[in-house]
Amino acid sequence: MSYGFKIMVEGDYACFTRPELKVERVSYDVPTPGALEGMLKSVYWKPAIAYVIDKIIVFHDIDYANIRRNEVKDKVLLSAVKGQMSGKDADPSIYASESRSQRASMVLKNVKYGVEFHFELTGLKSDTETDSEKKHYNIIKRRLEKGQWYRMPCLGCSEFPVRKIELVEGFDMNLISSRILEMGDVDLGYMSYKVVFDDGGKPVNGDWEHPKFSDKATTMYYRPHMIQGIIDVKKYREELRC
Repeated sequence: MSYGFKIMVEGDYACFTRPELKVERVSYDVPTPGALEGMLKSVYWKPAIAYVIDKIIVFHDIDYANIRRNEVKDKVLLSAVKGQMSGKDADPSIYASESRSQRASMVLKNVKYGVEFHFELTGLKSDTETDSEKKHYNIIKRRLEKGQWYRMPCLGCSEFPVRKIELVEGFDMNLISSRILEMGDVDLGYMSYKVVFDDGGKPVNGDWEHPKFSDKATTMYYRPHMIQGIIDVKKYREELRC
């Protein structure tokens, strides 16, 4: 039995940020596998499984929109939150008037993608008696069919939520736009594949009840081609670069 899936994903906006452009956000032309893995983890995730993207299909034209937003440059301190919860005189607030920063972004608009993926067992925090591929397959299938998720799935950035995720039997290639088809074979250059954390998904303190994970990570890159709208991620995964 195959434990792979095919889904259609739509959104009003998306931003798959290029890491080399840090001040102003600029999106890649197409999704990164890592961003799509993160989207799927919003639907269902356990340490015992890892998502693997096999194919990405771009259906709509690649159109950009330039937007400018007010953002805050600070983060709420975890220590301040814990202090307030324990009754101490701690202020976890961020005051927008003092922390405001205006940034421009170049984002994709009106996106529609086909995503083919599968999952693999990791052996992490796994009950060998009850954990099986079939069990996770049925849970993922049910959640995709019912439109259920743990948190809002997004397209790259959390402020760009997915409008629709649909589980499908196959992709209708006739829906790929004529402009995408006319582009033929497009060398997308070196793109971020995903960010891999040094801890390998395991708590560095070895305690799953009170886990502490490493912040150290490495970005992996690959060089895919989009051929008439289709990116065969599985093929180009063999060329991953750290």
